[in-house]
Amino acid sequence: MLRRLHPEQPASFAFTPANQAWAEAQITKYPAGRQASAIIPLLWRAQEQEGWLTRAAIEHVAAMLDMAYMRALEVATFYFMFQLQPVGSVAHFQICGTTSCMICGAEDLVAVCKEKIAAKPHQLSEDGKFSWEEVECLGACANAPMAQIGKDYYEDLTATRLAEMIDEMAAGKVPTPGPQNGRFTSEPKAGLTSLTGDNAGYKYNASATLATDIGDSIKRIDGTEVPLSAPWNDQRGGEAGPVVKSDSAAGKKPAVSKGKPADDTGVDKREATAKSKAKPKTTTEKAAKPAAKAKTVAETAPKAAEAVSDEGTKPQTLTAARDGKADDLKQIKGVGPKLESLLNSMGFYHFDQVAAWTDEEIRWVDQNLEGFKGRVTRDEWVKQAKLLASGGETEFSSRVKKGNVYDT
Repeated sequence: MLRRLHPEQPASFAFTPANQAWAEAQITKYPAGRQASAIIPLLWRAQEQEGWLTRAAIEHVAAMLDMAYMRALEVATFYFMFQLQPVGSVAHFQICGTTSCMICGAEDLVAVCKEKIAAKPHQLSEDGKFSWEEVECLGACANAPMAQIGKDYYEDLTATRLAEMIDEMAAGKVPTPGPQNGRFTSEPKAGLTSLTGDNAGYKYNASATLATDIGDSIKRIDGTEVPLSAPWNDQRGGEAGPVVKSDSAAGKKPAVSKGKPADDTGVDKREATAKSKAKPKTTTEKAAKPAAKAKTVAETAPKAAEAVSDEGTKPQTLTAARDGKADDLKQIKGVGPKLESLLNSMGFYHFDQVAAWTDEEIRWVDQNLEGFKGRVTRDEWVKQAKLLASGGETEFSSRVKKGNVYDT
């Protein structure tokens, strides 16, 4: 199934301050240079905040993780859990339509959605409050038919109960997640026949209780629902990690553990140091500066002044664009906004500069594009630049000029 970005997009996106702090904490789970591993949780948080995943949000997350926009778009379009079009302002209903739910009445639930929300999936209701879609198995077969609404499961549904829930939500009420027929979890409808005392004192099962206590079932997540914590950054010898209030202006930023691995497979700072002493350093490693502390994404972004490789020959550079007008280097396939900014900071502003690079100069640039090493050779920048410098066009550059390319 082809998934595209919605034709109507907001101009910008920004995490709420609390969600921004949460996102930065997630990035510290991963080693320096591997922050792209946080792409899925950050995209998901953006969707929880806005209800759907906008182009601006995808680009914002990509910038935070020092990723090409296209790489982030690939993730967003691959996973169907990401909504690429606007959803209802109150709730988006995902009706499970796989075998167990289908046999138990999922088609009746879909009929309710068509009647009370919109005739087709992904359409907004007339008041803009609701939307719906049919999805593959959600893994709650013992409680079929069921639906995911927001971030919670509503199980043991009937057409009547689903219609009531839609009316309740329209009136500003939030139905309690979990089974809707009186069951605690997935025990027989007649009641437990064993372990009968396990649920004593609990009104709802653990999942429904948590959703009810936090109150985040169908709301947009702004990060203030629970205190921010990053236990993987704990530096107190295995105790529970420090809790940092998301609204605290003086809260400490999460940092990489100095002495204790995050888990049994982790490598702590001492082990990494020992390994680095045990093997000869390459030219790149000798020139690299050791990290004195955990760095933010902004601090680890590539900078021309910190070029670390002396391999090859450095090309002639400029201190500024000629006549104050740089060429649009994004017309070179493989150069996106971030790479264009990096090239400008290195002193490259024009097609003819790139077109004139020799093999040794290409080698130097390839080695010093921190985070994008090898891109010059792989995407044949020099060949493209020669054509563009002479006034010609490539199929890619013509698309860029027309605004039909999602920059990479």
